[in-house]
Amino acid sequence: MRFTPQFLDELRARLPVSEVVGRRVKLKKAGREYKGLSPFQQEKSPSFTVNDQKGFYHDFSSGKHGDIISFLMETEGVGFTEAVERLASMAGMALPAVTPDAARQDQRRKTLYDVMDLAAKFFCDTLASRFGAKARGYLADRAITPATQLQFRIGYAPGGPGERFALKEYLGAQGIPTEDMVEAGLLIGGDDIPVPYDRFRDRVMFPITDIRNRVIAFGGRALEKDVPAKYLNSPETPLFHKGDNLYNLSSARQATHNGAPLIVVEGYVDVIAMVTSGFGGAVAPLGTALTENQLALIWKMADEPILCFDGDRAGQKAAYRAADLALPHLKPGKSLRFALLPEGQDPDDLARSGGRAAVEEVIGAARGLADMLWSREIEGGSFATPERRAALEARIGELSNGIRDEVVRRYYRQDLAERLQRTFAPEGGRGGGYGRGNFNRGGGGESGRRFAPRGSFTPGPAGRFAAGGGRGQGASASQTINRGPYQAASPQLANSPIMRGQRSAISRREALILQSLINHPWLLHDHLEEVAALELAHPEANKLRAGIIAAFANDHHHSPEPEEQAEKMRADLEARGLGEILQRVERAITTSAVWGSKPGAAREDVLATWQQLVVLHQKTHALLREKKDAELALGEDSSEANMGWLRDVSARLDSLDGTEALIEGFGELSGRFRKSV
Repeated sequence: MRFTPQFLDELRARLPVSEVVGRRVKLKKAGREYKGLSPFQQEKSPSFTVNDQKGFYHDFSSGKHGDIISFLMETEGVGFTEAVERLASMAGMALPAVTPDAARQDQRRKTLYDVMDLAAKFFCDTLASRFGAKARGYLADRAITPATQLQFRIGYAPGGPGERFALKEYLGAQGIPTEDMVEAGLLIGGDDIPVPYDRFRDRVMFPITDIRNRVIAFGGRALEKDVPAKYLNSPETPLFHKGDNLYNLSSARQATHNGAPLIVVEGYVDVIAMVTSGFGGAVAPLGTALTENQLALIWKMADEPILCFDGDRAGQKAAYRAADLALPHLKPGKSLRFALLPEGQDPDDLARSGGRAAVEEVIGAARGLADMLWSREIEGGSFATPERRAALEARIGELSNGIRDEVVRRYYRQDLAERLQRTFAPEGGRGGGYGRGNFNRGGGGESGRRFAPRGSFTPGPAGRFAAGGGRGQGASASQTINRGPYQAASPQLANSPIMRGQRSAISRREALILQSLINHPWLLHDHLEEVAALELAHPEANKLRAGIIAAFANDHHHSPEPEEQAEKMRADLEARGLGEILQRVERAITTSAVWGSKPGAAREDVLATWQQLVVLHQKTHALLREKKDAELALGEDSSEANMGWLRDVSARLDSLDGTEALIEGFGELSGRFRKSV
């Protein structure tokens, strides 16, 4: 057999049915499927459907049904071999050579599947035996129940002094040749190893399966701390290519077809934790960063999968790598979303400590690919000169130029241009800005002013929290909570009763921002990404923001009546257990003058209030970050220039005190008079 089932499976995995059919039939997205006019007979109303997740097309008018191979045979009039050869060329796959022993190789591959299945059974039986007590203790500590162990076929590879050949002896007793065990990656052998021995010893074993749920490899987790590799995967074999597979692929494909979100995490235990928490569409790469082939598999299951990474620096770097990988391959409707966990936690920690609700909160705060790329480009940057801002513009131009799809590329250019405009707009919010070569700040010039972008990409609702708001909110410029973008003056000050007292209250401006969203949910239609990107200092403010986004995503707040939208939003938040936080938000608003955040305000007043709140909030956080940089620079070099920088930043922070009063004047269209400022 020239084309093995494995080769054909890979061919189908690389080429979505919609891509092949779309070259001949004009398709339109309809839910999870595509629809178009039949290519087999004339019709006026579309009755031809394509389903990428199931991998087939169906024509209701003619009754024809099949996959990409049969589609080419039916529409092009070619035979099976030619159809496969054409599709392989489209997918960039090398055709298998026709050799006299091709049939024997195919049979050998089938034998290797049997070998791997027997090995999985051996590991499962060992886990359940007296030899597996230590492994069962480890799994119990990770809250992996016996039922979950059976579901994922988790096992144990014995590792005692006399068990170096335990698996080899077991498989040998089943009539499996040693060379088959070596070829399947179960034994370590070679010219310099006269007696091959078990590759996996004293490890918890996680079987890796293919799209048909056949065991093709293993991942082993060491139980001792002093071993060279904490996780050890099978080597490349005729069955297993780690860059072309995902852990839990078969089960996740079925779950996503049934409506579950597709969530990509980093490890085996993370996947198991997500699945047991109710997120069956969880997968993980196999010990490497995400590859192009894995990305293609993911997009075949979902249009916008969520990549959920650990909330540390390594997790953030992994998110950036995935963003760069995906960028050239973006297509209309195909993108990624990113969720970073609280720092120091992985999905397993989060799921075990908070259950499904905690995972939903993080997933609900996931950010788009464009937002991720923008955050990376401005993170830690200083854009105080036209040249630096021009360099930023050039970098983001290069990013958008890397997108191959013309339509997506055009929209990315537009989105990034708007971000530049917002970031470097004049202080009044109008005039100048990106697109007209004007980055000045409304008459202030360069002297005495420094440009600083909005906040960098930080973990989700329970992640790092920078200390709140402006000087009029009782928050010191150098105050922090946990590890934010600026640090407290000293650990003693950070832990003092004064600072703890300040952290216990939500700042007035953050409370006004949240109140605006609660009373006017329609703001989220046009400002969702802006809301998700805001740096909120208080943990409860982040939690409420995540709840607002999740409630809005439920599509309950699209009523034409604003009052009804607000009522539904409040009911939704209280149903999510956020009633006490709602009350604390109300208590934090110490003035009744901010009319635009209240129910019944005119739309124009709401928008004016919202824009002023957000601009003040972003400027404050940018200045606090810059003040921290100035303090660090002054500590390293107590020069007059650095002292002047610190004074300049402090003066600009003080100037925001008066600007805060502007928001109290918005309300003219709601029946109030505008104050003169």
